[in-house]
Amino acid sequence: MAGYPRFINRIEDVERLRPEEKETLKKVTEKFAFRTNEYYLSLINWDDPNDPIRRLVIPSPEELHEWGALDPSNEARYTVMRGVEHKYRSTVLFLVNNVCGSICRYCFRKRLFMKNAHDTLRPQDLDRAVEYVRSHPEVNNVLLTGGDPLMFPTRRLEEIISKLRQIDHVDTIRIGTKIPAFNPYRITEDPSLLEMIEKYSTPEKRIYIISHFSHPREITPQAIKAVDMLLKSGAILANQNPLIRGVNDDPRVLAELFNKLQAIGDPPYYVFQCRPASGNRAYSVPVEEAYDIVEEAKKPVSGLAKRARYILSHATGKVEVIAKTDSHILFRYHQAADPGDIGRVMIFRRNPEAYWLDDYLVQGEISVEGIGMEKGGLDEEEHVET
Repeated sequence: MAGYPRFINRIEDVERLRPEEKETLKKVTEKFAFRTNEYYLSLINWDDPNDPIRRLVIPSPEELHEWGALDPSNEARYTVMRGVEHKYRSTVLFLVNNVCGSICRYCFRKRLFMKNAHDTLRPQDLDRAVEYVRSHPEVNNVLLTGGDPLMFPTRRLEEIISKLRQIDHVDTIRIGTKIPAFNPYRITEDPSLLEMIEKYSTPEKRIYIISHFSHPREITPQAIKAVDMLLKSGAILANQNPLIRGVNDDPRVLAELFNKLQAIGDPPYYVFQCRPASGNRAYSVPVEEAYDIVEEAKKPVSGLAKRARYILSHATGKVEVIAKTDSHILFRYHQAADPGDIGRVMIFRRNPEAYWLDDYLVQGEISVEGIGMEKGGLDEEEHVET
């Protein structure tokens, strides 16, 4: 396939689906938006109804099961103006658009793709957004996300980046994108994008590309070429992906993903718990099962790939699952909206049915002293998994 692939916005236009499948899935797309492209569809093994690439972008009737919330991490609480979030002291987030190369079925920002959504940054708001960052000297990094910033024409993206580069206290600009997986031709066929990155990713102040490869089969020769070109342009790459039922919930698959990412220069950064967004029940894995999968996947990989942290991106902060015993599970705030929480450890009784931190919070946190008083507490005889 040469050049840009054709985008497909209607489930009826996916040629490999049977007519009865299209009719069933149309009901899902009436509630949750659908979008993909010819390149990504070409990665699907259509003979396998459980193909993981198919599961990533082709809707499932299971999405109509009522579960979750449209804003599962309560981003609205931290929105300081349209399209701008300031949750962590040193980081500001710009929601630059509501367009993606394809729409992940497990997306935690489904609300952006619904009618009458007003969450993203408009062109007329950009100067105000940049001025907000300028007026907050504690902010040293800005994350551009959406949607997907690389869906913008390069000139639009450069307009944002060039303005941010004029702020002395902004050291790092991050671009969160799944384009290297969804449409690597956006990178390989646009020299101006690479020239722009080279211009603004300097030895003193780098641009980071935070990719989103979720399955090793997404790392195609075209994707590898795109990653290589980004690296040669001076960008620093790291990958984050959620743990998704039916996609990468097999430790062998996740380990293969880690190894491939490390090999191409895009090492794993975060593995996220699937957020409890509306329609996401079928894609979610319970926290304790997910922890076991991530830890098992780390066993056969090198230290470079073991850097991946298993994280719940909760309304209160990024919460890492750090250990599990026979009766307890331990969390730590890797980052927090309240700076006083950063590094704080939380201990709860095990709950194999928990999908989110809130499922533990309702049980009540346990103090270290309290554990010592419990039968089977954290003593020298209890098995600890880390």
